[in-house]
Amino acid sequence: MKEIPDIQWFPGHMTKTRRMIEADIKSVDAVAEIVDARIPESSRNPIINELAGSKPRILLLNKSDYADDKITAEWAKFYNSKGYKTVICDCRSGKNVKSFIPAVRSVLSDVLAKRRAKGFVGSALRVMVVGIPNVGKSSFINRLSGSNKTKTADRPGVTRGKQWVVLDKDIELLDTPGILWPKFEDPEAALRLAYTGAVKDDVLDIYEIAGFLAEYLDANYPIPFRQRYKVPEDGEINLEIIARKRGMLISGGEPDLLRAAATVLDEFRSGKLGKISLERPIQSV
Repeated sequence: MKEIPDIQWFPGHMTKTRRMIEADIKSVDAVAEIVDARIPESSRNPIINELAGSKPRILLLNKSDYADDKITAEWAKFYNSKGYKTVICDCRSGKNVKSFIPAVRSVLSDVLAKRRAKGFVGSALRVMVVGIPNVGKSSFINRLSGSNKTKTADRPGVTRGKQWVVLDKDIELLDTPGILWPKFEDPEAALRLAYTGAVKDDVLDIYEIAGFLAEYLDANYPIPFRQRYKVPEDGEINLEIIARKRGMLISGGEPDLLRAAATVLDEFRSGKLGKISLERPIQSV
């Protein structure tokens, strides 16, 4: 395999977000972290553990409709064993999203009991929702609240300011902008983030990134990958071949490699290549 590229991205608003979380963490009862079910560990910001401290934690494995079901179940078991309240969900289809509210009440049952004992009936449970860019925080909240209270888009960095959302008479969510960490220590984790769109494409060499993704897909999910691009099982497959199969040609009949690269990334991110996971728990322990 070629040398993994160095991927760095830490815009100024990320620093602002960290300060915002530090200021607001004391006013919430729990922290709900949303991750991408295709890359659960790579899409977890280690800074969030530091900022959340001892707050009760809920971990939402979002975009599960795009992830390998068997591997997602392995991740849920792994995180449950670490003391998290884990919810497998998909905000686009709505699958299991409603399980979040009982999960909040479960993880904060001690808080509810203490409030009832003190006569604080009706005091809302406050939960901060955190995560890196493009894991679906805003889409999750909109699906859960049944409204379009937060801005959403299939690109990182859309939510720029905090906002409170009332879910139920006794649950309030604080939505925060996505926050990446200053330096990617693990180059393979950085690649996974690039594959899923957590890092903006305009700071990447998409030809190089898509080439690495194609290698992974052919090694781990060869049947759906090759069927998508009509390449036989025993045939070679790369971006040039994909471009020719799709008729992506430029002057002189040369393959349009950048267009092919963009297509592979887009079709992976949108689930058109099937239910795919890019890491397993055993690789992240």
